[in-house]
Parts: sequence; C-alpha cells; structure tokens
Amino acid sequence: MLEAFADVTTPLLADACVRLGVPLRAAPPGIAAVVRGRRVAGRALPVRHYGSVDVFLEAFGAARPGDVLVIDNRGRTDEACIGDLAVLEARAAGVAGVVVWGLYRDTPELVEIGLPVFGYGSYPPGPARVLPREPEALVSARFGEHTVTGDDVVFGDDDGVLFVPGDRAGEVLATAERIARTERDQAARIRAGETLRRQTAFDDYLARRAADPSYTFRQHLRRVGGAIEE
Repeated sequence: MLEAFADVTTPLLADACVRLGVPLRAAPPGIAAVVRGRRVAGRALPVRHYGSVDVFLEAFGAARPGDVLVIDNRGRTDEACIGDLAVLEARAAGVAGVVVWGLYRDTPELVEIGLPVFGYGSYPPGPARVLPREPEALVSARFGEHTVTGDDVVFGDDDGVLFVPGDRAGEVLATAERIARTERDQAARIRAGETLRRQTAFDDYLARRAADPSYTFRQHLRRVGGAIEE
C-alpha cells in the first residue's frame, strides 16, 4: 500500500474521494508526523486507549505486516499515551506506523526508531488514570468526528491523515494518480509560460457564468479537463 501511495499525496487522495463520492474522512487539523517527510499507508489496526499500554500489546497480537496502529485517546492533551517502548513493540509486530488522536512522548527515541508516528505533538507526562474498557476497544477507534475500523486504510503525509474504506482504496489511489498527472502537466505548462487561466479557458468560463449563473468552475474544469479543485 505504501508503494502505491508513493506517487500521490493526501490532498490528491482527498480530491479523488470527492470526485468518486467516497466519504471524506480526515484526521483533525494538527495531526502531524514526529518527523516531517515520513509517510504511512496501510490497513487500520484500531485500538482505544484507557490509560494502560496493555491494550496496545493485545492489539499487536492480531497485527498483520503493514498495518497502521490507529489510537483513540479522545484527542486528550493532558497526557501522552504512547512512547518509545510501545513504538518499538509496534515495529517488532510488523506495524508500519502509528497514528494517535492525542499526544506522544520520548520524541528523540521515536526519531531514532524511525517508525512513522503521527499525533498532535509531544508531552512529558504519561497517563495517570485507568478507565474501564469498552467492548469496542479492539474493534474501532474514534478519530475526531470519524470512526475507524479494520476495514479502513490509513494514509498519512506532511498534509495530514486520511481514512479510506478498504474496498475503495484502489479506486481512490488510481483516481488520485490521474489527478496528479493532470496537475503536474498544468504546473509544467505554467512554468513554461502558459498561465492557468489560459489552460482552463478562464475567459470562456466567465462568459458562460455570465450567461448562466449556475455554471460553476468545477463544472467548467470537468468540461475542459483541468484539475485544481473538486
């Protein structure tokens, strides 16, 4: 999955979801990699955190190579719920990365380990509470306003994290690649002196919109074959 993700980005995947009518599920703004430039893609391994790492260790027992651990810590900013030992164990279990709705710690060690870890940021204190587990602890993870399950695929890069239904991931990736080719071509033409306005026949769009106020730029882009927004 990471190889298929190599030539596209999360913005392109988001545009592909919109184009295909796939529900757009993005992690809240601010979720970012510990080390910029790190990317992750793989099947979601969801887990809900209640104050103890035992739930992570249990999840690792069901991990498949390339899975991405998706941690629901309810976006808490009063504790870091994962650190170096849990991330080392994740790597040993074949997990490809960690995405946490919350905070992490042991940042220098995480950088050294090299496994992609995404979260809101670092915070020294760990959990000082243990709550009762829910039946869904290893079945689904809440992430912002979204629910993530093992049927989803996780994509993360410098722009953030997206969750895509696994049965649509191939289609979304293929569409994102087509959008990427169009945008790369448009960018090359701009650099060569052909403005985006000329490429998209923008004057023609303005004339059509004047005649028909319901005519949108998105409709126009579909007609001329451009790509800049969905």
